Amino acid sequence: MEGLRRGIGWWAAAAMLTCAVVLMMPPEVSAVRYIVGANMGWTSNVNYTVWAQGKQFYLGDWLFFVYDRNQMNVLEVNSTDYENCISDHLLHNWTTGAGRDVVPLNVTKTYYFISGKGFCFGGMKVAVHVEKPPPPPTALPQKSDSPSLLNSFRGQIFVPVLFAVAASRLGIKNLKLGIYA
Repeated sequence: MEGLRRGIGWWAAAAMLTCAVVLMMPPEVSAVRYIVGANMGWTSNVNYTVWAQGKQFYLGDWLFFVYDRNQMNVLEVNSTDYENCISDHLLHNWTTGAGRDVVPLNVTKTYYFISGKGFCFGGMKVAVHVEKPPPPPTALPQKSDSPSLLNSFRGQIFVPVLFAVAASRLGIKNLKLGIYA
């Protein structure tokens, strides 16, 4: 029973400290992996212009092309070749032969992809515009009669001290109960 009580005090202090650290961390923007064509994949009879509409593509995102490796491919071309379905002047051939190709979107530009072998004329082409990610949201300015040094003190000193005091109180309470040996 003593070990159980000792563990509860330690776990409570650890949980409070973890919550404090998580709350003080800035939000992060993470990359998104888009499956081109969603559940249909990279195939004929899909309108990829409609698929791309409304999506925001940012630096660091990925395009994942899933297709029949025996029939189709993934070719990056310029805008003119994209419009005319010409695969003679490739910028990059992303086809690996596995039918599951990943394209990192690591440059801010418009990427143009087509499938050769005549499939582009059937609509197998997609253009995606890649932008820099938006800046993280800023905190609203605090309106207060107290000086900004006090606000800084509250956020950077008061919260950790509050958790330390709470953790030490748990330890003192458990010590008085004879939980610690």
